[in-house]
Formats: sequence, C-alpha cells, structure tokens
Amino acid sequence: MAETTTPSWRDTLNLPRTDFPMRGDLVRSEPHSQQRWAEADLYGRMLEARRDGTPFRFHDGPPYANGAIHCGHLLNKVLKDFVVRSRMLAGRACPFVPGWDCHGLPIEHMVLQELHAAGTAEALAALPEDERRRSIRSTCAEYATRWIEFQAAQMQRLLTLADYANPYRTMDPAYEQAVLEVFADLLEEGVVTRRLKPVHWSIANQTALAEAELEYEDREDRSIHVTFEATDPVALGAAFGVEVPGGASLMIWTTTPWTLPANRAIAVHEDLRYALVRLGERVTVLASGRVEAVAEATDHAPTEVLAEVDGTALVGLACRHPFLEIEVPVVAGEHVTLEDGTGLVHTAPGHGHEDHLVGLREGLEIACPVRGDGTFDDTVPAWLRGQSVWDANDLVVERLAGSGHLVHDGRIVHSYPHDWRSRTPVIFRSTEQWFIEVDAPLRTRGRSLRDLALEACDAIDFVPVWGRNRLQGMLESRPDWCLSRQRAWGLPIPAFRSPDGTVFMTPASVRAVAETIAQRGADAWFEETPTQLLGVYDPSADPDAPADLDPATLVPMHDIFDVWFESGSSWRAVMDQQGDGGPSDLYLEGSDQHRGWFQLSLLPALGVTGAPPFGTLLTHGFVVDGEGRKMSKSLGNTLDVDALVDRFGADVCRWWVASLAVETDIRADEDRVAAASESYRKVRNTLRFLLGNLGDYESTPGPEPSPTSLDAWFLAEACAMRGAVLDAYEAYDFRRAHRALYAFCSETCSAIYCAAVKDRLYCDRADSPRRRATQAAMRSVLEILCRLLAPLLPHTADEAWRALHGDDACVHLETVADDPIVEADSSWTNVMTVREQAMKALEEAKEEGLDNPLDTGLILPDAEGALGSFEADLADLCGVSRVTLSPGADAVVVEDLRDQPRCDRSWRRDATVRQRGEAGWLSDRDAEAAGVV
Repeated sequence: MAETTTPSWRDTLNLPRTDFPMRGDLVRSEPHSQQRWAEADLYGRMLEARRDGTPFRFHDGPPYANGAIHCGHLLNKVLKDFVVRSRMLAGRACPFVPGWDCHGLPIEHMVLQELHAAGTAEALAALPEDERRRSIRSTCAEYATRWIEFQAAQMQRLLTLADYANPYRTMDPAYEQAVLEVFADLLEEGVVTRRLKPVHWSIANQTALAEAELEYEDREDRSIHVTFEATDPVALGAAFGVEVPGGASLMIWTTTPWTLPANRAIAVHEDLRYALVRLGERVTVLASGRVEAVAEATDHAPTEVLAEVDGTALVGLACRHPFLEIEVPVVAGEHVTLEDGTGLVHTAPGHGHEDHLVGLREGLEIACPVRGDGTFDDTVPAWLRGQSVWDANDLVVERLAGSGHLVHDGRIVHSYPHDWRSRTPVIFRSTEQWFIEVDAPLRTRGRSLRDLALEACDAIDFVPVWGRNRLQGMLESRPDWCLSRQRAWGLPIPAFRSPDGTVFMTPASVRAVAETIAQRGADAWFEETPTQLLGVYDPSADPDAPADLDPATLVPMHDIFDVWFESGSSWRAVMDQQGDGGPSDLYLEGSDQHRGWFQLSLLPALGVTGAPPFGTLLTHGFVVDGEGRKMSKSLGNTLDVDALVDRFGADVCRWWVASLAVETDIRADEDRVAAASESYRKVRNTLRFLLGNLGDYESTPGPEPSPTSLDAWFLAEACAMRGAVLDAYEAYDFRRAHRALYAFCSETCSAIYCAAVKDRLYCDRADSPRRRATQAAMRSVLEILCRLLAPLLPHTADEAWRALHGDDACVHLETVADDPIVEADSSWTNVMTVREQAMKALEEAKEEGLDNPLDTGLILPDAEGALGSFEADLADLCGVSRVTLSPGADAVVVEDLRDQPRCDRSWRRDATVRQRGEAGWLSDRDAEAAGVV
C-alpha cells in the first residue's frame, strides 16, 4: 500500500513580503537619509510646500560655541526639532534658523588656556595691549568657528531640521549691528547709565559678572562677631536712658572679614527694638530679637538686658572703627532683619548692593580698596597692602582678636556665588560699569522695565504653568543689569573718552558705529580711528552731542557687552530679519533660562518695542545621571552624545527624549536609552508587519467599511489616536504623543487588530474582498502612523513611507490636514468588553490543557442580540476557530474542539473542515484559496 503524504500548503499562503528590514541598523542607514535630505534640500522643499500655511515663528536660543554638545543639548535640540516637524506636519510654515553664542569669557578663557599649554601665552602677554586684544580676538573667532562647525554636524546627526546653511552667529557683523541698534534705542529711552556701583566681580577672570553668569555653591567661611566701641558712651547711655561704662559698644556680624577695611557705617532698622546687654564682660548693643541667639552662638549665655529702645534712638550715634582711624556713624537701613546676625549690619558701600544704596543716601565714602586681581591697594593699613581678600580674612580676624574687638570666631557653610566658568568664588566690588536700569521710567512709555516685564508675564503662556511664578519672582528681585565686561573677546560698548575725561556716547553715535561694524565687523573698533569708526556721524546734527565735539580727539574705551545682552537681542537680529513681523510664537529652553535668556530677551524687547518677544515659554529640566546627580567630567558620570548615537542611532535617542517627562530633571544612562531601543523595536515591527502585508496591494478606492466591521473599528481607533497625537503636539506634550503612538502600535494594532486579521491576510484568496478591505484599512493606518511618527522618528517614518510609496517619496512633505475621519459603530465598546472576558476565559482554559486557542470555540452570551452584527469578526478577534452566540448564556464558555477536524492549511477547526481527497483536510475558505475543487 502506497504511503500518503499531506500536501504542503505554504506556497499557497499570502506570506508577508517587504524590503523594510526587521533590524533598522540605524547607525548605518540614518546617514543615508541625512545625505538624501540634504541633496534634495528637504528643509527648503518643506517650507515651500507650506508657503500658504499659517506661519509659526519659532526662535532658537543660541548654544555656546565651546566644546562638543552634551546630553542637555541632545534633549534641547531634539525637543526643538519635535516642535518644528510637528508644526510642519500640521501644515504650518515653521522656518527655523539655528544660532550660536560666540563671544564672551568661556571662549576667551579656553583660548588662553590653549595658548598657555602651547607655550605662547608669555609672548602674547608681552605684546602691546592693542595688539594683544587683536590677537586674542582673532584666535577666539577661529575657535568659535571651529566648534560651530563641529556642533552643527552633531546636531544634524540627531536628524534635526533647520537652516544649517544659513545659521546666525552673534559674532557676525550684521548681528552685531542689530545688537548695537537695540542698545541705541535703550540709550534713547534713558535707561542706560554708567556709574560706580558694587557688582559681582570675578577675581580669576578680572571682570564684572551678571546674575546669569553666577552659580551658587556651598562654601565654608569665617563667621565673626565684632564690636565697634561707642565714640561717646554718654550719648549711648542717653539713648537708652541709663548710664553705660566706657568701652560700651555696638556688635555686628559678618562672614566677609575682608570687607571691614571698607566699613563706613553700621545700619539699624528704625522700627526694631534694640537692647543694651551685658554679654560676659562686655556691655554692647544687639537687636532685642537676637539676644538669645547671639549669646548662644558666641558661648556667652546667660546675659543681662540693661535697657531697650527703638532703633530710631540709635540713628546718629557714632562708633570707632576697630582698626581704622575713622568714626563710623549709625544709620537707618530698611534691609536690616532679624533672620540672622545681630540686627546691626556692617555697612561697606563699596562692597554690597544694599550697603551702596545706604552709602549714597547718607553721603558716605564709597570705599573700595580691592583691586581687580583681588588684592588690597595702598589705601588700607600696611599689614593688609597687597594681600588677597581671602588671605585678608585670617589677618583681619587676628587683628581683631589682638585688639579685643573679636567676640567670637566661628565657621558657617552657606550658599555663595561663584563664577560659572572658573568655578571660583566672586566678590562684590565697586567699579565703573554700564547698566540698564530696571526701575527707571522709559521716556516713551513712562513706566519701568520691571513694571512692564511683570505685567507682560500675565500675557505670556508658560509650559509648564509654574514658569510664570518663577519668572515673576526673578523679575521682582533682579538688580539693575550690569552690561559691561572687562575682556577682549566680545562686541565693544561703543563709548569714547573725551579729552576732559568724560565719557561720550549718544544714540546717534552708537548707530553710526553700528553702520561701520555692519560693514567691517567689531574688530574695526580695535583697528580704526574714532573718525573712521563714527563714519557718517555728524556731531552738529546730534542734539545730545557737546557743542565743541571733535571726533578726532576721542579715545575708544574697551568694555565689551555682556554676552547675554547680545543673545537677548536676537529677537531683533534674527526674527525681525525674517520680515513677517510680530513676536515669536515660542521660545524653548532649560528652566535656568528664566534667569538667563528668557528674562534678558524680555527686558530689551519691552524697552524697544513695548511688547514681549515671545508668546509662549516652554521649559525643560536638566539631564542628570541615573542616580540623580549633576553630570560632570570630574565625577565621570557624563554621557557622550556621539557614543549614544553610535550605539543606538539617532531615532532611538529621539524616541527616548519623546518618552520623558521633561518638566522635571531627567535621569539618563545607557540602560534607559536601551529601554527606549526595545520600545522603538516594537513600533518598527508594527510598521514592518503592515508593510509586509501590503506587498501585493494596489491602492484603489474601495467601498467604505461597514461600521460594524473590524476594519472600521481599526480605522476609527487610528483616527482617535491621530486626534490625540495632534492635540499633544499642539500642546508641546511630546510624552503624551509618544504614549499614544506606542499604545496604538503595541496594543491596538499589534495585539488586537493584526493578531485578528493575520488569518485572513495569510489564508484568504489573495484578491478576496475581505482581504482587500483589510489591506485598505492597513494602508490607511500605515500612512497615518508614518505621518504622526515623522516628527519623532524622522528616519524610520520616512523609511517606511518610501517602502510604501517608492524611493522618490518623502513623508516629511506630507501633512495631516486632509486625512479622512472614520467612525465605527458605537457598540464596538461592548464588543471589546466581551473580547476581554473571552480572553480571560481562554487564559483559564490553558490550565486544562487547551494551550492553542485554535483548538477552541467560544459560546458568547448575547441576550439582546447585540453581537449579531459583529459575528463575522468575532472568531478572528478572539483568535479561536469558531464563535457561537447564545441568548441564554450568562457567561463565556470555552469549547474544546480537539475532537473536531483541523484544516491542514490554516489549522482552524471551523464547521466547514472536511476531507478533500488527496488534498487532505481543508475548510471551504482554504479549499477555495488553494484552488482545490
């Protein structure tokens, strides 16, 4: 008897076919996309395709042109690219010009370090000052240019879309001209001044610093209590109404002993109560509310309070300075509090903001005996001359201890400002600097910049919303803006010194210099004569110029602008140049920019235009390591961006960024990016499955799917997902978009729909109406997915789109404006509830040995007959061989069909399976598809 064999039906199946690979090999394939887009001028084509769309004005805050980009740049640049691409997806023209901050101390500092390492620093220092400046500037320009090119390549490798062929650079002449024009406008408004004032001073770099250039770190300092003997004990006693002994004193507290040589007063609050106390062997004055705390801190408890008065009774008294031959008056000060210290504040008008204001009001000497290098000049006692301020702390304490004026010497750890580049502590030091006054009224508006800025916060949208309170708080407490720096590498403040020593600068002269710099760059300031620099300037036509001004007699001064003023003028230098008017729709930066670029763009714009330069401020947190620590090279916990892209590819890095809750600090390490890689793989596999099952499909219009069909449900779910993703994009909530896309791919598409239709795709006749309808639905959904994924995964989405439409197609030229909306029967919600019950029952059946769902059937309760319209898809939806609807059943019943014949081709056990002669066991559907009669 001849042996019979069961035929192999594999060749009759419609198995998936696609060139879209399972493994993306992103590291190799992404550069090809990048090159193809560049050659095709994709950025220009995208803008042209949306030329008639509503423009979206989005402005790039300039990163610093210094070193390779880090994880913070990765986060920031990818988030910005999400904005650009999602706005383009919505049909809006979103031109985006990348920029770089080029001037300033960080670059000059690095250049000088490199020159020192190369052994050329001494030769540079030996040059005449003008030549030295020019040499530094030339080297700094080369340094910035080199890093701009390097960073731009890194950013493009992240697949960011921008006008990289035409970036803005703060060192470009046209940009410098625009900055000077903003400055001229503010000068005309009367809010630019030059005056002697204490400013944060970097000893390491010998320049003034603004608040935005400071970092606060914990530091241990001396904490001393010091007595100032009353000049007239009788007058002191009269103030308290008691007799006081000789040697009675007033006690101050300070953490900066080095500032005592500049002390010129003691401040008290007129409304506070003050006590004359016996503290050990001393009789001294303290704020009543600080007596116990001071006694405990100085180890002098218990104390005896001899009398009390209001602070106003002490104003006008005088004390002897502990080691200078001067008298120190007691003055009123609103800044005095009971939070710490003694309630009597040591006042050095040359070394503190409040001290300076008190000094101006009282006519005190603004003494500042500290030179730019942090050493004392010759106006101090001989034992301090030439000493650094830090060494002076010990010397001053020793002197006070020897003279009996030191009550207590302790230590305190407190938050102290440091130079953000040298990482060294700064000091307050009075110097002649240029300022923008935030409380002076603008001439054309009659209100101050502070008032305008606080009011503007109510009109700006903040994402997240807490940004409003953060910015308002910083605006309420900010000091005047110190604009000037004492360095070589930067845009010069175009001020001249007149022969009589006065400073000459007017709005008209600044605009004239701006024209010269627009033509020849800022180096002209260091190379040309004042007559050449002023160019078209006509003193006789300038109402602000002295009557006898001769430009040839002027001498250029050499302060440069704070780099924050340069970047803070970018709304004029960049956005206004685009010519479409109005503020930017969005600025997007880290939350530290409430103190930096956001605030320092807002103030100049309000001063010049009266309006904010942005409509919305979006902020993100900082990238920290996996343990929540700040990343730093010294800790060895940084992540190299190039290494991440080399390992995972840019799309995976972008997918990781999209998954983040960016309003808080973000923990980052390779394991977290690896997890994003696994998530990405599921999305890729979804695209591949859809593509694979469209290999034989020609897109031709077909009938609309029945609302009760599984295809209609799938299309409706895709439309709902599309709406959710677009809403998330509109709200800049890219994490919500990521979650919606991932949930749709992994659950709706893969776990439910694709699992349900796999049988019909593989086993139905290739051109059967049911299979073609499913393919039509899959194609529509695939197109929706590719479009929606394009902002987040630009390479992968375009790769899938080209696999679907051909190599000449590009998903980034598409929009979602015309996508149709499909609605499914509302009863699908109930159907899915029944499916969940069925899947739970099938899971329980596995414990009884029914491991393969195709070996089962289901009896589904259908008391009201509601499931009848969905019956054709129920078996596929549940993954079983057959479904029976039972009006009388009250629960899902799993049937064991293992005693029923199984189709050799599809492995299903439906009721039509029978022996087909030598062809074996086939269902009616499979027999027809295989051509078996």
